[in-house]
Amino acid sequence: HRPAGFRGPGGSLGVQHRLLAAGAYTAFRALRGANRKAAGAVERLPRPQGLRTRLLYRRRLRRRIDPNLAVYCAYWGRGYACSPAAIHAKAAELAPHIRSVFLVEADQAHAMPDGVDHAVIGSRRYWEVLARAKYLVNNANFAEGVVKREGSVHVQTQHGTPLKKMGVDQSTYPVVAAATGSFTKLLGRVDRWDYNLSSNTHSTQMWERAFPGSYEQLEYGYPRNDIFYTATAADVARVRRELGVPEGSTAVLYAPTHRDYHTGFEPGLDLDAFCEAAGEDVVVLLRAHYFYDGGGRRGTGRVIDVTGHRSSEEVCLAADALVTDYSSIMFDYANLDRPIVVYADDWDVYRETRGVYFDLLEAPPGPVAGTPGELARVFRDGSYADSASAARRAAFRSRFCQFDDGRAAERVVRRVLLGEPPEAIEPVRPLAERVPAPAASTLVRS
Repeated sequence: HRPAGFRGPGGSLGVQHRLLAAGAYTAFRALRGANRKAAGAVERLPRPQGLRTRLLYRRRLRRRIDPNLAVYCAYWGRGYACSPAAIHAKAAELAPHIRSVFLVEADQAHAMPDGVDHAVIGSRRYWEVLARAKYLVNNANFAEGVVKREGSVHVQTQHGTPLKKMGVDQSTYPVVAAATGSFTKLLGRVDRWDYNLSSNTHSTQMWERAFPGSYEQLEYGYPRNDIFYTATAADVARVRRELGVPEGSTAVLYAPTHRDYHTGFEPGLDLDAFCEAAGEDVVVLLRAHYFYDGGGRRGTGRVIDVTGHRSSEEVCLAADALVTDYSSIMFDYANLDRPIVVYADDWDVYRETRGVYFDLLEAPPGPVAGTPGELARVFRDGSYADSASAARRAAFRSRFCQFDDGRAAERVVRRVLLGEPPEAIEPVRPLAERVPAPAASTLVRS
């Protein structure tokens, strides 16, 4: 199936597309088989440096675990971010005796905050700390070759509340399953987990079925969301200045999710036209999915590209409202109790190709728009922030912001790194008693 206006990719993949379109299935299979054989041959080429570091890792596994060493990683080494970064920062405060090393790709090493010890993924030191660390914290998974040592503690923080199907639940969706790879290997990685974090009971239930294992669920909230309750008005103003948000404007964060049936980033919306139609004070903060953080987009006019900003949480603080499609950022942003609009122009396609756990359009966090005109109208007439929108958001927050109260990182550090018993951990503060960081628009009105 080729949608209207579809432009095929170049190179060998483009040739395969054209062969399929022409019905030349034999030639297609032959070409794809040749490509796979070539790729396998490349994989089998000797890598002296990689071999040496892995042999080093095997030797280090014979040494005792360092009880005061913790390693952290986020988004497969994309930098100092998400819940691993929040736990790392809180550990420095509450458990300073534990030495912490953050794992990053080589192109991110220069962007690490001052004072954060780090190791480049694949380096000699990377394998050394992985072999001997007592605590291993990740929002994805560590490399396939990492061994779960007896006495080590692996913490899976996750990086969002699941709307879309995850883990083994993806197996019945061919496009996603093909990209996921071996589900047997996935379950092997899950077997390394000792703890898995959850921010609501919906997530707890979905993680149990998507990632079946013997780990313990910690319903402590997501540490990365602590900032939504600890940030001040000064923090909000600072981030807006850093991002270049004009004073007095309404900043709308547009954060579309990744689509498995797209080959690259497609904004799905003419953002300049949206700004013109939504109101003269509206500016858009464009935050593409982290798969496209190196896309090289540039903001134009009233569109500010914030994809490369290190912290999605800070970007949320700067925004007066959120527009998203099916991204899990809506669950995090709901903690701020600010307007959320769902732009669902391809819900049926997304639901059928990706799979979802519930019907978002039946219980959205705010107004739902299906066309660019409808989206602009809810901002132009103010319905994005009216009482009906607030009522939908309140129900959404009650369901999905259960455990995020600003102290998730502290709970993890006390329970996991300091070994405090479950009954000693402070319970989650009720939603009605939480005070989120103020929006800039609220400060202006007050």
